[in-house]
Amino acid sequence: MDEIRIENLEIYAGHGVFAEENRNGQPFFVNATLYADTREAGQKDDLTLSTHYGEVSHLIHKCMREKTFQLIEAAAEYAAEQVLLQFPLVKSLSLEIRKPCAPIGLPFESVSVRIRRGWKKAHLSIGSNMGDKEQYINEAVEKIKAHSFIKNVRVSKLLVTKPYGGVEQDDFLNGAIELETLLSPIELLHFLQKTELETGRERKIHWGPRTLDLDILFYEGVISQTKELMIPHPDMQNREFVLKPLAELCPYYMHPLFHKSVKQMLEELPR
Repeated sequence: MDEIRIENLEIYAGHGVFAEENRNGQPFFVNATLYADTREAGQKDDLTLSTHYGEVSHLIHKCMREKTFQLIEAAAEYAAEQVLLQFPLVKSLSLEIRKPCAPIGLPFESVSVRIRRGWKKAHLSIGSNMGDKEQYINEAVEKIKAHSFIKNVRVSKLLVTKPYGGVEQDDFLNGAIELETLLSPIELLHFLQKTELETGRERKIHWGPRTLDLDILFYEGVISQTKELMIPHPDMQNREFVLKPLAELCPYYMHPLFHKSVKQMLEELPR
């Protein structure tokens, strides 16, 4: 990925734990590296195909001055978020805020916080086998599309499948979703769980009936093996109702542990 760099952007603003820092203000210096594809802009010499670093600089300046934060970590998060939301060609960015006049009481040059944030691709499974199944799924998709930290949502066709796990219940309606998000994996999980609860989802019987089921299958660049969050989904390779709609969206996406594509895993399922 190509880089557009802004170095030592000087901004006078009021951020700090102490009241006099907020009241009197002090100089901050911002370094930003924007990661984007600049090839077409370079070939055609066309600014509209690139990201205007002057506009980015003014946006960072605005973000640093329009709000007051106790922590430069919070100022960095806010500025990075706004750049990613307002400049669609920026895939990710590294943002550093330096505070050379921090009230430390010892000789030093500066303190700083540097963060890396960006859009990440994620794949979800979605299903329902209670009530108006299609309506539950459609409402969930609309909530996902409406989230400000989610974009480029694609949804597979829905298919009717038999229940998985041996619990007697109605047939499922299943599909897959592809999206890009600024949410971290755990933030995405909590958003999906909240969406499930809003449809009346209750987790009483393992593999039992549910109004809505939303699972994270893949999250770009992440392998998680915690009790709360397993990525990739630990049983997806055995589930046709997961792999079939997922293969419609991303047949050649590689499983990071099995090193097999979604298409390969689907083809290897016992018939």
